Amino acid sequence: MIARRVRAHGRVQGVGFRDAMVDAATLAGAQGWVRNRRDGTVEAWVQGDESAVERVLAWARRGPRLAQVERLEVAEVEADATIAGFDRAPTA
Repeated sequence: MIARRVRAHGRVQGVGFRDAMVDAATLAGAQGWVRNRRDGTVEAWVQGDESAVERVLAWARRGPRLAQVERLEVAEVEADATIAGFDRAPTA
């Protein structure tokens, strides 16, 4: 299992990014969470097998139809065995 912390920059709030990412991650079989940040970015924790995580990252680089992802920061992190499913988390 691999894990990545992701931060999407650009027009990523108010465009359905979080709900669409929940759907994309669930379809890919990934676990984690996604939330808005007060600085206007969207942050996510994505973990699972490598192919599932890569599918979610590929989706996040473009986002939903109304999003304009300018930059995607991706950092390797240790997987968290306590995470199950993929959820929307509160804004941080």
